[in-house]
Amino acid sequence: MTFIAYFLTRADMLIYFSIFIALFIYWINGIRKSTAKMPPGPIPLPVIGNLNLVDLKRPHESLMQLSEKYGEIFTLHFGPKKMVILAGYKIIKEALVTRAEDFGERAITPIFEILANGHGIILSNGETWKCMRRFTISTLREFGMGKKSVESTIQDELMPLIDSIKSHNGKPFLTHLLIDSAFSNVICSIIFGKRFEYDDPMFEKLIKMLDENTKLVGSPKVMLYDYYPFLGSLLGLHKELQQNIQDLKGLISQCSMNQRLDLDANNITGYIDAYLMKQKQESTKAETHFNEENLLTCVLDLFSAGTETTSVTIRWGILLMMKYPEIQTRVQEEIKIHIEPGQLLTAEDRRKMPYTDAVIHEIQRFCNIIPLNVSHSTPTDVYLRGYLIPKGTEVVPFLTSVLYDKTQWKTPYDFNPNHFLDENGKFVRNDAFMPFSVGRRACVGEALAKMELFLFFTGLLQAFTFYPPPGVSTEDLNLKPGVGFTLVPTPYMTCAKPNY
Repeated sequence: MTFIAYFLTRADMLIYFSIFIALFIYWINGIRKSTAKMPPGPIPLPVIGNLNLVDLKRPHESLMQLSEKYGEIFTLHFGPKKMVILAGYKIIKEALVTRAEDFGERAITPIFEILANGHGIILSNGETWKCMRRFTISTLREFGMGKKSVESTIQDELMPLIDSIKSHNGKPFLTHLLIDSAFSNVICSIIFGKRFEYDDPMFEKLIKMLDENTKLVGSPKVMLYDYYPFLGSLLGLHKELQQNIQDLKGLISQCSMNQRLDLDANNITGYIDAYLMKQKQESTKAETHFNEENLLTCVLDLFSAGTETTSVTIRWGILLMMKYPEIQTRVQEEIKIHIEPGQLLTAEDRRKMPYTDAVIHEIQRFCNIIPLNVSHSTPTDVYLRGYLIPKGTEVVPFLTSVLYDKTQWKTPYDFNPNHFLDENGKFVRNDAFMPFSVGRRACVGEALAKMELFLFFTGLLQAFTFYPPPGVSTEDLNLKPGVGFTLVPTPYMTCAKPNY
């Protein structure tokens, strides 16, 4: 009996093993058939797809390595989800600019559903996106985007930032909260029509939640929820992000409710007032996109885009000026040539300061703040470079591959302001510089961000020289970014010596 039982067990194992092999071959053949015309890529493994090839803490580094092997267009399986990766300047420009309609939709993903659920500016599609983007651009222009009025707002915010840095009396301090507060206040001035004191409890809470939200969106556990939504829901991988979004919207809703009570058609002070007026005008229409959810999501979009990316860029800028003091000195010398001590810089001064302009651009390129871009999708079946990208496929226009494209930059992995200077020291543009993305989905606040970066960066270097704390050498300074949707510098301490 024992021998027969053993024999049956071995036979059963053989049967099960044969079934497994048959199913595996069928699965592989199905994958190959379904992707026969799609861009090539590594063969996916059962269940995990190609996740064995991707470091979820630093996915941009893995994608750079894969692009070296598979070229400018390839398919990756993130678990059961297929994504098409576009790598390099030429193909991304073709997709997002030349063929903007073919790649103009936002992907619909579990994470994006939590963040926006089809509302707002950044993650919406169709008429909602067109309506909200058009209204937002026109409203931002009304409140000074790219004009003298917003320039004054930025200059006014520079003063309390300088005073806060001076209060440390040359002792080491963290830049994170101070810089975030200054940039958030510029956005607050546009959204709410007023700024906040840096120690205002509501303001501090808003900044911390925005910061936490960015970390969560780029965290491995939330990314796994995006790839395996059913399993992720069972494990609750998304709950922290979901709660954070609800809390943020609750805070914004409270502010908008207060402004609704004080709404004066003759005194529209900011974006929320303008939205509430538009909402009132359209209240008699059977259908309108100016609902409460779009208001909350649009405001959250403006805060996220208008605070995080620009403040992170300046934090990187201070770190890089400590790392390369000779570059900091050269920027300060250019400022002294054109600007009197104590005189405020203006946006027009950028034209006279090519080296400073080149340094700011190189900070943006080198630091690669949004490495993966925000995913796009195809509204119809699309053919690109002879490959089929089926309707609804998530497409990643991989910005790191552009900002570090070896065919476009002499030393892509080095911090080198000469990337933006000609042999005569004049500033030169490079089409491969696209930190704000390009095409119809480019950042709506690009003009505001460029003005902020120039005025804050030059204003800070006019006022201070930044250097490492005692006992820390320039070689000790860490340029490895932290984990998150944006690439933020690892928290660091700096010292600031007043220049006058």
